[in-house]
Amino acid sequence: MTVSSNPEATTLAVTHRTTYRYSTPVEIAQHLAVIRPLHCPWQQVIAHTERIEPVPSYVHSRVDAFGNDVLYFSLDAPHERLSMTSETTVRLVPRWNAFDPAETPPWEKVVQRLQYHAGARFYAESEFCYASPNIALDQALREYGAQSFEADTPLVVGAIDLMHRIHADFEYRPSSTAFDTPATRAFDLGHGVCQDFAQVMIGCLRSLGLPARYVSGYLRNDPPPGQTRLIGADASHAWVSVHCPQSGWVDLDPTNDVLADLDHITLSTGRDYTDVSLLRGMILGGGSHHIDVAVNVLAL
Repeated sequence: MTVSSNPEATTLAVTHRTTYRYSTPVEIAQHLAVIRPLHCPWQQVIAHTERIEPVPSYVHSRVDAFGNDVLYFSLDAPHERLSMTSETTVRLVPRWNAFDPAETPPWEKVVQRLQYHAGARFYAESEFCYASPNIALDQALREYGAQSFEADTPLVVGAIDLMHRIHADFEYRPSSTAFDTPATRAFDLGHGVCQDFAQVMIGCLRSLGLPARYVSGYLRNDPPPGQTRLIGADASHAWVSVHCPQSGWVDLDPTNDVLADLDHITLSTGRDYTDVSLLRGMILGGGSHHIDVAVNVLAL
């Protein structure tokens, strides 16, 4: 595992451009886009701009159930191309300098805390203990995850061990899965992209009764001197967040076997990829389409 030892804050600039080209004109389109980074205790959004071409006829934004800033826009003129460009500057502060995974509570106590019983207090993070569209509660995932969680294992110690094992046992293979590949399918294949690594790990944690959510974001393109370039740095990235009652959400990146820190920009969170996909909606026409994505994340 690699944990950033840089005690200083880091300022990163992100440019993300996505272009759709359609084989036939799209007559009407309505879209939801998640392209505005979150404000977090460890992440300050200094500046953000976005540009959509062609210019939408209607634009509106709202905060969804997970706290993400979602942009809604519609296009009512025929078009054969859709381009979204966002430019963001964020300042990140170190998150784990004083964090000791061994000081987190035993994982069984976290499970018991969130189990439902009459008169029990409701904890918001409990909603991330259940199945979601891409992630089932599965016996095979439970058995694989349980190997990292022996009795009385501190929660984050077990989660880090699970991250190590997924990183070692699964192969990063671009274009080998699709946006809707279930976690169980990726687990059976033993390979995939960052989305699959994250959803497999989340499936293991939830199948044990632990709260885990999906995080979408970006990775720094230009690593500091002496550090290797992270896998998935040329596109949007995904990792896992497990909730610890004492420490809050702890972010782990199984694709790179690291705790998410100064190289990770948080864009959005949800139950799985279906909640935070960059662009979704409905179009009339369009035929087949081709997508070009370019992501650049550099330190200032």
